[in-house]
Amino acid sequence: MILKNTLREVARLQMEDVLSRDIGTRREALGSFKPSPGFATIISGIRRCGKSTLLRQLMASEKGFYYFNFEDPRVAGFSLDDFSRLDSAFLEEFGESRTYFFDEIQNVEKWELFVRTGLDSGKRFFITGSNASLLSRELGTRLTGRHMRHELYPFSYNEFLLFYGKKPGNDSFSQYLKSGGFPEYLKNARKEAQNELFNDIISRDIVVRHGIRSARALRETSLFLVSNIGKEFSYNKLAASFGLGSANTAADFVSFLEDAYLIFQVPRFDYSLRKRIANPKKAYCIDNGLSSANSSSFSSDLGRLLENHVFLCLKRAGLEVFYFREKGECDFIARDGRNALSAIQSCLELNEDNKARELSGLLEAMERLGLPSGTIVTLAQEDSFTLKGKRVRVVPAWKWKL
Repeated sequence: MILKNTLREVARLQMEDVLSRDIGTRREALGSFKPSPGFATIISGIRRCGKSTLLRQLMASEKGFYYFNFEDPRVAGFSLDDFSRLDSAFLEEFGESRTYFFDEIQNVEKWELFVRTGLDSGKRFFITGSNASLLSRELGTRLTGRHMRHELYPFSYNEFLLFYGKKPGNDSFSQYLKSGGFPEYLKNARKEAQNELFNDIISRDIVVRHGIRSARALRETSLFLVSNIGKEFSYNKLAASFGLGSANTAADFVSFLEDAYLIFQVPRFDYSLRKRIANPKKAYCIDNGLSSANSSSFSSDLGRLLENHVFLCLKRAGLEVFYFREKGECDFIARDGRNALSAIQSCLELNEDNKARELSGLLEAMERLGLPSGTIVTLAQEDSFTLKGKRVRVVPAWKWKL
């Protein structure tokens, strides 16, 4: 139990802090927010990607509201029973409002009960959280059909341009490709900030939350995956390499990393779900800067940075992503909600040495899937041609539109 006076003081200080913050670079996600009566707006994403700033931008259109950050150490141990005291503290400190902004709510067990009751009485909720699995599990129980989910990522290339006031082009894209899009890192360019973020995700979002005993093995597995972007892995090999005991433990570790938005698993394309589950996966990271700062082997590999960028663009667009491998390989097969497929190859530069390999993999994927065209995303190269009746577009990453 937390005393009402304590909650009132913390709420007052938090409100002063959040309202004093710069409203920041306008996020593209704002365009998709259309709050509806009776629905909670849920924003999930990795730590420090700008969820609180996005809340601040949403606050700008509100005349009166409540705000509370549940990750504040002054309210450690906040429980479901404390919500009634928090409501009283809000009313006494700020007057009456029916709009709530809650930061990092996943720290409170059974928070969805309070939100559901509030929705039933006509209140509005804007909620952030840093754990995909925890939020989805709770949303899938007592908030089924009562929430609108949005995933927030670090800055996109367009947001990066807006942040720095730069123009689109090869030079600015090359900078973005290496730096990534975490706002805090872009402000001060401290590599240590990326190391601290990585450690926070491992320790706070995974080790503590899931009670992991073998923290060292988890960290080594994590570093391996962010250092081997775009390479195939299997749970059995991870278990053997890092002494995890079993493939099930390896699968759990990878799932925890994915829940924390650090990495994403990409399955091999196959119409058979059973084969997709059994085949090796590939891993991609949430941000190029984060990967580079925590992997010496990855930091100078522009080809893999570009591949990771292409994956993130597909992921941001809400597409289901696979990789293709038969005789040859195509980096990405993307599927939208209508089951329409696209084939995309990532290649730093298409030249005489790699042309046959890159084109054969893309053409094989197009023929296998019955696609009339495909795309090769490059660093700066632009071209188009027809091969075997298939249209191939070669486009610089900074110009590429899905």
